[in-house]
Amino acid sequence: MGTDYTAQVTSRGGRDGFVRSSDGQLDLKVGTPKEGEKEGTNPEQLFAAAYSTCFHSALKSVAASKKISTENSEVTAKVTLHKDGDSYHLSVQMEVTVPGLDQDQTLKLAEAAHQVCPYSKATRNNIEVELQARTAVTNK
Repeated sequence: MGTDYTAQVTSRGGRDGFVRSSDGQLDLKVGTPKEGEKEGTNPEQLFAAAYSTCFHSALKSVAASKKISTENSEVTAKVTLHKDGDSYHLSVQMEVTVPGLDQDQTLKLAEAAHQVCPYSKATRNNIEVELQARTAVTNK
């Protein structure tokens, strides 16, 4: 297996610290997630950003192979942190919108992307991922 890229990010202070990538492109204050507070980003937001981006790339790749346009498509990841007794676990709702496709077509495309997305593969059978298809809202 070949290697295309390795990301390196260092955390200092955990949920109440900082994260910084080796190339300096990512340099953020991190805070404990609390609704309405602005103490910096949190691991759930970072995971949602990474997962939605990777999933969107997989969606575009699958769509291109089927000659389906993904212009103005969107993928929103909602990552929820659940308390489970003394531990925690995550769940994800992945909302996919592809203008020009109905909900059924969008869901089928999302399901195909879910099979090839590296983040989906990494989390499969570890966290619940719910795929949701949305229809695009057109401005008249």
